[in-house]
Amino acid sequence: MARNAQTLRRRTAEAIGQRSGPTVRSGPPAVGLRARLQYAFDNTMSRGTPALVAWLFVVTVALVVVFAVIDIVTGMREQHIGFWEAAFQALLHALDPGTVAGDTGARWSFIVMMLVLTIAGLFIVSALIGVIAAGIDARIADLRRGRSVVLETDHTVILGWSDSIFTVISELTLANESRRRPVVAVLADRDKVEMEEEIRAKVPALRGTRVVCRSGSPADLDDLAIVSPRAARSVVLLSPDAGGRDRSAFDPDREVVKSLLALRSTLGTDAGPRVVAQLRDPANLEVARLIGRDRPGSLSLLDIRETVAKLVVQTSRQSGAAAVYRELFDYDGDEIYFVEDHPLAAETYADAQLHYETLTVIGVVDGGTVQLNPPGDTVIGSRALVVVAEDDSILGTAPRSTAGVDLAALAEPPVEELHATHAVVLGWNERAPIILSELDRYAAPGSTLTVVTEHGTPVVPATRNLAVTVVQAGTTRRAVLDEHVPADCDQVIVLCYSDDLDAEAADATTLVTLLHVRDILATSASSTPVISEMMDDRNRVLAQVADIDDVVVSGEIVSLIVTQLSEDARIEPVFQDLLQAEGSEIYLRPAEGYVLPGREVAWATVVAAAARRGETAIGFSSASLADEGSRFGVVVNPPKGERLTIGDGDRVVVLAEL
Repeated sequence: MARNAQTLRRRTAEAIGQRSGPTVRSGPPAVGLRARLQYAFDNTMSRGTPALVAWLFVVTVALVVVFAVIDIVTGMREQHIGFWEAAFQALLHALDPGTVAGDTGARWSFIVMMLVLTIAGLFIVSALIGVIAAGIDARIADLRRGRSVVLETDHTVILGWSDSIFTVISELTLANESRRRPVVAVLADRDKVEMEEEIRAKVPALRGTRVVCRSGSPADLDDLAIVSPRAARSVVLLSPDAGGRDRSAFDPDREVVKSLLALRSTLGTDAGPRVVAQLRDPANLEVARLIGRDRPGSLSLLDIRETVAKLVVQTSRQSGAAAVYRELFDYDGDEIYFVEDHPLAAETYADAQLHYETLTVIGVVDGGTVQLNPPGDTVIGSRALVVVAEDDSILGTAPRSTAGVDLAALAEPPVEELHATHAVVLGWNERAPIILSELDRYAAPGSTLTVVTEHGTPVVPATRNLAVTVVQAGTTRRAVLDEHVPADCDQVIVLCYSDDLDAEAADATTLVTLLHVRDILATSASSTPVISEMMDDRNRVLAQVADIDDVVVSGEIVSLIVTQLSEDARIEPVFQDLLQAEGSEIYLRPAEGYVLPGREVAWATVVAAAARRGETAIGFSSASLADEGSRFGVVVNPPKGERLTIGDGDRVVVLAEL
């Protein structure tokens, strides 16, 4: 064993010594002609279908020429023909196997030669058909992937994909009814065919608007160029859904910021389309504003969390308010417009409210400053008017009202005093702290609020007027609700567990809670308003079974606002004014405080009564006007000459300060 080990070490040392000797560096290996030709052939083949077809064409020509030359030189035919005719006959034999059947009677040597040519042609034609079929399949696959450039101008571009895209497209189809051949281009990181099928299923009525889908990342410059954003009228940047990704690790605002950077690089600083972007975290608003600082006035940022929270608070304070907001925010019915050219320069705001028959004046615009419900003695001057109208096509031809005001029918407004209230919030999500802060703004000193939740860890913000109590318990358990939802409470807000459950599970939990809450409140003589927040608009119909006052669908309401902002940038301060606690908000107040009950009057009389109280009347709510499936019967922007009689429970929709 020792000798074997010594022998092994000696042999190893000798081998190392041989390797450590002088090293001779050899030059590059010699490259022969065959290798160069193969390399050139590989390069041409990598160019795809056109190169393959070209090579088959070359092989076919070579085959035809060779057999034509053999035919002429050997003289296998009984009759003499020229080269071009021989080449043509060889081509027919190569392309059509049936041609060889016509060679009967010829020499056997000629027949065998043509048979060989036909067999070779079969291989070439088969390969050509396969190459062409593969090329067509590749082209169809490219079309399915949606990689062709959208050659449109004055179109609307939607970047990203979420459930709210269907509401956005539906609203755009309504807004585009007066446009010629409108187009909406969608760019999202999804399959093109899948996007088109979902849009067709959920937005069946496109009303003449053509929707073009393309696959790609909105944050990729090359993909972004596919939808031609520079030529667009507006760009809507949606906050994407997590999809199949991990919800805890997915940050939708990060995707939005990256897409904004890509848009900034594509659009530059030149005047371009209006950009509207959704953000979920208010902390990212400042970063997004920095991206658009070189294009001031062309970027609108919508804070989803704050917008939905403020709307929930506004609608929770009175039944039917959500129906009014929905009417103003969507394009179906009446919406908000601006009148620049009008004959009211010398008139006051109170007079302007009675001027138009089919328009409701709700404010004025001075430069970029919007003032809703200004004092009645405000002289209009050169200010533009903020109006509610059925469509922008009637703004220039709106008729003047001839309805008279019945001063004898005006009623004395009741004296309203603030008093401490008790509210209940069932559920918790990322919007809940903002909701509590907004409720505190409207609450009278000494008011109380109870939060009951089974998910999340509530962090209650500092409050001045509200004393907040947090209870960790199941909101679908009847015993818990019986204990913490008194029948005489002033308002109930049911929030969805959007942070912890998917949309369907969150809405299902909300519906169960609503059924219990309505049954508890049914024992009280007072009508406590119940507002519910949901994720899916389809569940709104189910909520009607629970006899709910209002349902705020977060994705839907945000989509409505986004669409309005993309169509007219001037409306942004109007929405901000409507949703903030300062200034004038929407209220539904008892109609007997404006005109005497039981007396038939024109709507102009109600408008004048509201103006006398420093308010702006924009609509009317009556049980007699309620349609099937709606409890409120809210009518916005009625004609000034319309006659109505005030009855029990009727309310006037006004813009007023608290």
